[in-house]
This record gives sequence, C-alpha cells and structure tokens, in this order.
Amino acid sequence: MEMIENTIKKYQNKILTAAEVIDELIKISKEIVESDDEKKKMGLTDFEYAFYTAVASNDSPKTLIQHEQLRELAVVLTQKIRENASIDWTHKESVRARLRVVVKRLLKQYGYPPDMQKLATETVLKQAEIIANELAAR
Repeated sequence: MEMIENTIKKYQNKILTAAEVIDELIKISKEIVESDDEKKKMGLTDFEYAFYTAVASNDSPKTLIQHEQLRELAVVLTQKIRENASIDWTHKESVRARLRVVVKRLLKQYGYPPDMQKLATETVLKQAEIIANELAAR
C-alpha cells in the first residue's frame, strides 16, 4: 500500500508522468505476485509472512540465521502476538511493552543478531499494529 501511495504522491507532485505511474504500478503488481508465490511456497499465512518479512528484511539476519529458522520465528511471533495482544493493545503502553519484551526474547532465542534486534522489534510491532488496524476495519 505504501508503494502505491508513494507512486501516487510522485504523480501528484509531477515527479512522474502517467506512463511512469503505469510502469510503477505494473512493477508493484509483479512484486505482490512474487511475494504471494513465496508465501505459498513457504506455507505461511498472511500474518506469518508479514512477520517473516519484518525479521528477514535486511541481509544481516539472512546470513546468520537459516531460512527455516526465520520461517519458524515468524510462525512463533504470530502465535505469541496473538496470545499477548488485547483488543485495544495499540493504545495501552503496558501491553505494547509486554509485546516488546516477548518479541525481544524470541529474537534472542532464535539467534537474531543483537545489533539488529531493536529495529526488528519495532518493525514487528509496527507490522502487528497495521494488521490489528486492518482487522478492526473489517
């Protein structure tokens, strides 16, 4: 969604032409199809894949942790966040703090690089918040 919004903003600011916007949208479409294929191949749900991309988003973890471990971490993260998130968790700092601790522990348990844990924790919580907002909107 962010990629589409950025493309539209660039068009509105006259940074891109209509033809360039179409090219960008085609490229975004291809990326979405590729990620859907990868998600299916890995056997992950939408939520699990969202957390997988959050923890595998940079090269450091990918080189230090095996692909299967990152996949397993995403599954466990999804489970733990579901177990620990209350209905209004995005507004309660105490719940956010508890989730932050849970995520940090899991990252450490799975051998996630210490220098990348803070960024990964924030990315996972941001992803969880986006998912929670999408679910609430349905």
